[in-house]
Amino acid sequence: MKQILCLSSDPWSTKLPGRTQQIISRLRDTQILYFSPAQTPTDKSFLQKGRKVRPNVMAYTLPPIRFPISEWNRLLFQRAWNKVSGFIRDAAARRHFSDPLLWTTHPRHIHLLDRLEYSALVYDCDRNWEDLPSNWEGSLARAADVVFAASPLLSDRLSPCSANIALLPNGINLPIFSPDVPHTDPLPGVTAPILGWCGAIRRSLDLSPVLYAAQAQPDWGFLLLGGVDRDNPFLGRLERLSNVFLPGALPPSEVPNWLYRCQVLFDLQSDCPQDDVVSPRLYEYLATGKPVVSMLRPGQIEQFPDVVYGAYSLEEFVTLCSHAMEEAPGFVLQRRRDRAAEASWPRRVEEVERILTTAGLL
Repeated sequence: MKQILCLSSDPWSTKLPGRTQQIISRLRDTQILYFSPAQTPTDKSFLQKGRKVRPNVMAYTLPPIRFPISEWNRLLFQRAWNKVSGFIRDAAARRHFSDPLLWTTHPRHIHLLDRLEYSALVYDCDRNWEDLPSNWEGSLARAADVVFAASPLLSDRLSPCSANIALLPNGINLPIFSPDVPHTDPLPGVTAPILGWCGAIRRSLDLSPVLYAAQAQPDWGFLLLGGVDRDNPFLGRLERLSNVFLPGALPPSEVPNWLYRCQVLFDLQSDCPQDDVVSPRLYEYLATGKPVVSMLRPGQIEQFPDVVYGAYSLEEFVTLCSHAMEEAPGFVLQRRRDRAAEASWPRRVEEVERILTTAGLL
């Protein structure tokens, strides 16, 4: 049975498992120690024993250390990483881990490579880390036996550093979006066509298409489903519109009811670094078979032109939403669901296992 030390960027979650958790929890014939960073500077979770979150997975929280972005204070920098690596080594020793596979997910993990014992190294890159020193990620990619990249742009960016890069897009927890599961109506009595978004409404999310469309089409209803950052500059104006619904964040099990309630689903842009990573949200949309309209950046290449309407302007967004509502029932419904099925996490992990086995790492 293969032993794996997993250094994740996200805590283990029973409600909203992230990419790393989705992959790691499905690897067969493995023993896994899953380490995630403390959530606050005063987080004392590291004092607790590891939690058995799966029959083969123990989850730990690392000590809360303020990782210096700059290495100018070499003494503090070394002390920080010595403390983290010591915690990991102690946990591994208690679990009798010997020369495990080291699974990394963040450029800062480069500072642990010389402090841990492992037999092979994997780096899973799922975003653009442009706010960190570039030599961190470059060194990590060069040291890795296999690099997984969540998008072609990320793969291209890392290609000078590694010849062993495999494309591994995000995935979807497909069963909860099955069309065979009965869905309740969360908006009883609302007769207007509903266009919906699902995801965290962060400050950087560009809601201008929603504001423009809601004002231009007052007979349409717009659903913004997810937790709200009050600093979003469009939020106040949207809340004053009677055809905009903001139910807030809901348990994942209730999300399919809302998505199936919509006639059209839409995707938006943020001002975060662009890395062309397909959000799991888009796969969830496709799983419903509903028409999808996605806002694109100027010059951005459409990734799913056969199943997603791509809009490059506010006016085009409204026009395509109108076309989507008029789409013939079942026009490309099954093709959308097939695209989502291809992205199911079990299929993604099959590819991971195939690659790692071929490379002799599993």
